[in-house]
Amino acid sequence: MHNTNHDISNSNTLNFDVYSSDKEKALSTIIVNRNDSLQQKEENKRLQEQVSELETENKELRKELQELKEKLAKLSKTSKNSSKPPSSDLVKQNQKKDKEKKHKIGGQPGHSKHERIPFTQDEVHNVHEYNLDQCPVCQHSVEIDLGKEPKIIQQAEILEIPIQIEEHRAYAYWCAHCQKYHYPEFPPEVIKAGLFKARMTALVAYMKNVCHCSFSNIRKYIRDVLHLKVSRGYLCKIIQKVSNSLEGPYEELLTLLPLASKVNIDETGHKENGEKFWTWVFKTDLYVLFKIDKSRSSAVLIEVLGKEFNGVLGCDYFSAYRKYMNDFNITVQFCIAHLIRDIKYLTSLPDIEIKEYGEKLLSYLRDLFRIIHEKPDFPDNDFIDRLTQAKDQIILTAIHQAPSLINENGKEEKTEAQRIAKRFINHGKAYFEFITTPDIEPTNNIAEQAIRFVVIDRHVTQGTRSIKGRKANERLWTVIATCSLQGKSAFEFILKAVQAYFKNHSVPSLIFDTS
Repeated sequence: MHNTNHDISNSNTLNFDVYSSDKEKALSTIIVNRNDSLQQKEENKRLQEQVSELETENKELRKELQELKEKLAKLSKTSKNSSKPPSSDLVKQNQKKDKEKKHKIGGQPGHSKHERIPFTQDEVHNVHEYNLDQCPVCQHSVEIDLGKEPKIIQQAEILEIPIQIEEHRAYAYWCAHCQKYHYPEFPPEVIKAGLFKARMTALVAYMKNVCHCSFSNIRKYIRDVLHLKVSRGYLCKIIQKVSNSLEGPYEELLTLLPLASKVNIDETGHKENGEKFWTWVFKTDLYVLFKIDKSRSSAVLIEVLGKEFNGVLGCDYFSAYRKYMNDFNITVQFCIAHLIRDIKYLTSLPDIEIKEYGEKLLSYLRDLFRIIHEKPDFPDNDFIDRLTQAKDQIILTAIHQAPSLINENGKEEKTEAQRIAKRFINHGKAYFEFITTPDIEPTNNIAEQAIRFVVIDRHVTQGTRSIKGRKANERLWTVIATCSLQGKSAFEFILKAVQAYFKNHSVPSLIFDTS
């Protein structure tokens, strides 16, 4: 019995030990599982944070990539897809392709031969005749046939001394009554002209503003070719004399300009002693006027055209023109070529929606110009109706189909497209005034072409140094461009103006025939 109890006791102890051991194992397993769960949660949390960081980084990288693409598109702006001038195209695109398209040097197949018209006999100063005493082949006697046209070669040459020097002498006369010498008066034109007479004076002005020569180069030409020595300061005085002679014709155009039925305007930079000025060009059907001003604002337009200008203004979309248009209810034809280039820029952007928007507008603009080029095929009323329909389609598409995306900060993401849409909302009609207004060009090319030679002059001469130089440029450029428009010689007009100025006569007009 004793042993039995002892066995039972040992059995219970054993069972208790086994139970305790199982319990410890279970607790250990629970602890391990709990630790594993905690580690898993921490790992999950860490991974979630890492994913969140990667998503944020990815979003920032996408935004940065988009900004870089837009910057690249802006850097890719040329004169073909923006309002930048052709001179800004520093890197020529597709040079190899362009070279392949070029024709060979010289006359092209199918082109008629062009030869200069010979001088008339009245224009020939000397004639050199060549005769034969005998036949150059058989040495027999020959007889001249005056009925057959001779072979002729005409030549032109500069005289060894191409100028003539004149001297004016006023002799001294003694007056016994006054007890002093008296001299005859020189003619006023001699006093006013000085060393250079009218033709030499006009030549200097022509070389300076038409040929874009510097005073140094003009001085070299006069020294080496004409065998005269003059200073740069004297050449500057010559330009001032020419400027004075052109004051009347210039002021006449300035007075007539506000009365013009249409004026195309453009502006470009100008430097005076390193300061920024602006050269404005005003082109009408009959004349071209230049004005240099410190301002690029609408104040210049008010000063030149006035507040009651009743014509049509052709210009680009620069803010000064829009302000002048809005403030005084001016009819404006904005340059559609600039608009096309701005829309072409949209097609170069990486955003697909903006690109498609730009391509659709370009397609409708092509339809518009197709109608313009096919004008002879339509009756007048049908032509205007078709143009109006094309115009309405362009404006409606530009306003209502412009893509838009507002970001989380409430800012517009597709600013380029919305900028075009806003332009059409505010001034869409002003791009199509040419449809209903006779003789109005849809582009501002004529003003841009008129100001081109001024840009060349700026690069060569580096601007002006005083208000006198500024006025001289305004007047000479006005004469040069107006004479070119009218098919006249700028040199001849300058010469006539200088001659009239030296003799104190009335100067010729750039508009009215005063000959």
